Amino acid sequence: MEVSDARRLKELEKEPRKLKRMVADEALDIVARKDIVSKRW
Repeated sequence: MEVSDARRLKELEKEPRKLKRMVADEALDIVARKDIVSKRW
């Protein structure tokens, strides 16, 4: 394995963490919006 391959592998390993964080952030946004809407009505 070359150095460039190792770097690419590390980047690919980080990607699922980034995606999970993005999904978690969006889920929190949805919960917050639902909470706001339920309090308005």
